[in-house]
Amino acid sequence: MAASRGTMLLRRAASSLPGLALLPRLFWAQAAPAASLLRLQRPLLRVFSTETDPATSAEPVAFDTESRFKEKPWEYLETEEYIERYGDKPVWFGYRRNHKGSIPPQKTRKTCIRGKKIVGNPCPICRDQKLHVDYRNVKLLEQFICSHTGVTFHPTRTGVCMKQHKCLTQAIDQARDHGLLSFHIPLVTLQAKDYTNQHQSVTKTPPAPSLQSQTPWYPWYEWQQPPEKDIARIRRIYKDYLKEETGPA
Repeated sequence: MAASRGTMLLRRAASSLPGLALLPRLFWAQAAPAASLLRLQRPLLRVFSTETDPATSAEPVAFDTESRFKEKPWEYLETEEYIERYGDKPVWFGYRRNHKGSIPPQKTRKTCIRGKKIVGNPCPICRDQKLHVDYRNVKLLEQFICSHTGVTFHPTRTGVCMKQHKCLTQAIDQARDHGLLSFHIPLVTLQAKDYTNQHQSVTKTPPAPSLQSQTPWYPWYEWQQPPEKDIARIRRIYKDYLKEETGPA
């Protein structure tokens, strides 16, 4: 009796409300207790729900290229996070690029980040988004310069991509122009005997024979009188423009 009365109440509510008109079609209600009918209404509300938990979302998170150390990149090298991660060694220490076989490639990749896609094993600078190549970040630039010769390390040694190596080269040149990095000038010891003319193999060069006879060095340097036939032809061509020669008054 109670089940039939609950079924009648449910049908009346479905006919009066248009939103609940689909309930008899989706769920087949049989003669059951009223408590079981109430339990059938809960799955109906979850069918139309599209909310997802962002913590459990399977979508990949885009690589964050912005950092709070972008304006002052040298401050990151003094933080505890940097010291704990790298210590007193350069950022490229211990880096090894993934490659096939035992022989490494002769040059590094062009770039590690293309749009929002990152390679599997980015270079030492691209893998840490808090590292920014800047001419004011002297401590970072010094890690890529040889302390003995002052030459920038080759990218095959540091492992950085060609894009970051180009940025490093430009930043190092700009830092040297601003006086933040020193130029390496090799020491050359000058010996006086290398610049003297008193050595046995160095003698005074004698003058040329033509200079001694006061004659021109080459025969065509001497004055050669042109033929009279050529002179007459030139005078005939430019007779309207030539002035008559007059002797001294």
